[in-house]
Amino acid sequence: MDLESAPDHIKLAVDLIELLETNEVDINVAVKALEIVLNDFKNKQNQ
Repeated sequence: MDLESAPDHIKLAVDLIELLETNEVDINVAVKALEIVLNDFKNKQNQ
């Protein structure tokens, strides 16, 4: 699958991965931060 034709959520995920890896963010820090972000967006989705 070509990334250009991928769904938006896949494109965003790839961009986020690239951002974290390019900035050499520690994996444990990234996972904890992403958990916070996910919980925040799920809460907003449920409101």
